[in-house]
Amino acid sequence: MKSAQIKSYNKNNIALTFNEIPKPTIQEDEVLIKVSAAGVNPLDNMISKGEVKLIVPYKLPTTGGNEVVGNIESVGSLVKSFNVGDRVFARLPLSKIGSFAEYVTVHSSALARVPDYLTDIEAAAVPLTALTIMQALDIMQAESGKTIFISGGTGGVGAMAIPIAKAKGLTVVTNGNISNKDRVLTLGVDHFIDYKTEDYTKILNDIDYVLDTLGGKETEKQMTILKKGGKLVSLKGMPNASFAKRMNLSKTKQILFGLVGRKFDKLAKKYGVTYDFIFVESNGKQLQEVADIFSKLKIKPSIDTVYEFDNINQALDKVANGSSRGKTVISFTKDK
Repeated sequence: MKSAQIKSYNKNNIALTFNEIPKPTIQEDEVLIKVSAAGVNPLDNMISKGEVKLIVPYKLPTTGGNEVVGNIESVGSLVKSFNVGDRVFARLPLSKIGSFAEYVTVHSSALARVPDYLTDIEAAAVPLTALTIMQALDIMQAESGKTIFISGGTGGVGAMAIPIAKAKGLTVVTNGNISNKDRVLTLGVDHFIDYKTEDYTKILNDIDYVLDTLGGKETEKQMTILKKGGKLVSLKGMPNASFAKRMNLSKTKQILFGLVGRKFDKLAKKYGVTYDFIFVESNGKQLQEVADIFSKLKIKPSIDTVYEFDNINQALDKVANGSSRGKTVISFTKDK
């Protein structure tokens, strides 16, 4: 089968190499998926550059791709929840990525059924971002009735974070370009802040939780709006010791990441809050919860550009260097 592989880590070259490799065979707890679409993410380029090898040391060459949509062609003997023909999607397990190929085997615990109203292309935009939100809320131990600030919530992350947070019973505040105000209010935002004319640090205080999608200097600014004991989870900051421990990394890596993330831990201590970094993991149960929320609300992910599989390196370059108004997706079929 045709696959797009990472041959070696290269900080200056994110292009994948097409190879013919054997069609994978399933283990007893796996299913074989014929891939119809795959999401393309900054994470894919980070892996190619070797930026996550301390977290997940892949044996190269390896097939790239973290998000998959497709139909099940065969199921292992221990798989009871899925059947041949089911249309499913997943954020692939960290240790076994590979959606940039015609077929992929996936542990059944990573899978969820795709909502009927979503196309394969739309579904490919969901797993990684939606699970990031679900797992961030878990880390926060977010409670219904409390308030969350989602920074820069008018982008693709916010489009999923807002309805999921609302479904969890949270009051949602976000900021962004005023041109997107009506759209995010429709998603359920309770308070919108125009980032060009209003400073959220002057408006907000005693916030329970922050989902930091911006990083940089904004991370500390967001700590200032939290109440004492408030919790910030960052998608763009640096890993720290608590992250390494949560990921069950070695003691050596826990010490290393403790040094890397020390700046943010010190800032969190200064403001009397907690800081966590997230690296999303596969979780079929959580993804099915997302699918159920989406089905109820009929949420449509924003799609920017769809590329055919042969043009995957253009897609990766687009994610690395192009402006985006939604998800970049690889299609393995001509009609979807």
